[in-house]
Amino acid sequence: MKKNTKCPLRKSLRRILLYRGSLLRLQALGVNRFYSYTLGKETGVSAEQVRKDFSEYRIKGNQRGGYHVDQLISEMEHIFYKKGSQNIIVVGRGNIGSSLANYSNFIQRQINIVATFDIDPSKQRIRSEIPVYTMERLKEIIDRFAVRTAIVAVPEPAAQSVCDQLVEYGVGGIINFAPVILKVPDEVIINNINLSDEIESVIYCVSQACPEES
Repeated sequence: MKKNTKCPLRKSLRRILLYRGSLLRLQALGVNRFYSYTLGKETGVSAEQVRKDFSEYRIKGNQRGGYHVDQLISEMEHIFYKKGSQNIIVVGRGNIGSSLANYSNFIQRQINIVATFDIDPSKQRIRSEIPVYTMERLKEIIDRFAVRTAIVAVPEPAAQSVCDQLVEYGVGGIINFAPVILKVPDEVIINNINLSDEIESVIYCVSQACPEES
């Protein structure tokens, strides 16, 4: 039986991503060494939390003498890239799907969008570096490029059907932009992203001046 599965992405891992972004900015400014309280101030967390997160992911450094920016960036990148580049696909070549397919920064993160899919024949004729295939070729492309992660950006009525196909063909992780909660087997990781909900939650917090969750 299928059930709704929330992505098990820990808050600490999200913070590691924030730390990396801040460290890359420090690196670009020519900073060679920093302290945990500096990084905490940049990312809005305490120095103690920074050190705790580093310890959880076995990121080493000398907190008394400061951390080396280059070394920490290298260690953080190893967390995410230790298995090398990852091939992913996008199902749905509408506004969101096209924007994701054309997002150049994915390459810097060793994320390769190898193909997109759409049932609209006009979308299949789009001239792009990333081809648009029919859904009939979904399994072929997944097998050819050893795809384990997919982005779903299709209209709500088609989302669950597309999700079921991806799971059937061996995809183990799905990022869902369709405005519906998708149901998957326990072993499949899914991150349901509803942009409208995200915007409304920020609007609410601004109007209520509510504090962020710790």
